[in-house]
Amino acid sequence: MQIEDLYQSSVELLKQLIRTPSLSGQENNVAAHIRNHFDNSGISYKTFLNNTWCFNKYWDDSKPVILLNSHIDTVKPVSGWTYDPFGATLEGEKLIGLGSNDAGAPLVSLLAVFKYFYNIEGLPFNLIFAATAEEESSGPNGMAQLVKHLMRVDFAIVGEPTQMKLAVAEKGLIVIDCVVKGKAGHAARNEGINSIYLAFNEIEKVKNYQFEKVSPLLGPVKMTVTQIEAGFQHNVVPDTCKFVMDVRTNECYNNDEVIAEISSLLNCEVFPRSTRLNSSGINMDHPFVLKAQSMGIECYGSPTLSDQSLMNYPSIKMGPGDSARSHTANEYVYLSEIKSGIKQYVDLLTDLQL
Repeated sequence: MQIEDLYQSSVELLKQLIRTPSLSGQENNVAAHIRNHFDNSGISYKTFLNNTWCFNKYWDDSKPVILLNSHIDTVKPVSGWTYDPFGATLEGEKLIGLGSNDAGAPLVSLLAVFKYFYNIEGLPFNLIFAATAEEESSGPNGMAQLVKHLMRVDFAIVGEPTQMKLAVAEKGLIVIDCVVKGKAGHAARNEGINSIYLAFNEIEKVKNYQFEKVSPLLGPVKMTVTQIEAGFQHNVVPDTCKFVMDVRTNECYNNDEVIAEISSLLNCEVFPRSTRLNSSGINMDHPFVLKAQSMGIECYGSPTLSDQSLMNYPSIKMGPGDSARSHTANEYVYLSEIKSGIKQYVDLLTDLQL
């Protein structure tokens, strides 16, 4: 297929996706659009829950496997929209709508690339395309399920809006619930041990602490207190104060090491919600990275999380659109970004030797 035809098809599909609400965990209608698109293209596919994946026509078990992946879910619309979030409004070259940028444009572009290579015999690699659910909520029924179903994967391109720059590393995430214990007492008398004041001391430690290992790509591990809760009545000294930490990890530590260091730092109970979203990245001498650099594509470390965190094989994050537009009112993507993104993906994969 020609890139122009693929581009036109991609734009029409993206409009359909935008017009179909697909909040994380509620993606069944959008998954149906993806499957209808494959049906109309004559491409067979596999499904599990709201995940859909397929393989190139001339599969060869002796060749390496490249996964092309992006997600079909969106966040909820934020306040401040002046357009219909589900309207797929086109103003000139700007397509406006929830999920247009994150990650509709990367999704349809990678799908176009898969279709470009689908019928070609003698590729130096195999291709899997996967449209997955629950990325925005880091839910259990998206990529976390798909990795159990996929056969061997040697390299993955994760479609996220990066302005077609190459994210060669991304920070991991740990959400931690901290519980500080004091002693209840009457607020009018000098009684009790105020757990809020004790929590202030722990939060100050979080604010001032620096992890020793700093990544040249991702910088330091970043800890941020984002929620706090204590007390139930104005005249009672609270005996328990809870606060939540958002911890963004770099590739110098695994998440278990970070939790151990935080536990030794703080004088309170530390309960990580999950340790599975580790930092991820790829060696700078990987053939795909070297080819991207030879084409003048900028490489960088990404502060945001994606489904890369669930992949135990080399991967990069790359796609049309701009991360700064994600999760914002009047989210949009330029149609020219989709067209150039498809072409750049094709150029990167053409004759790629892994």
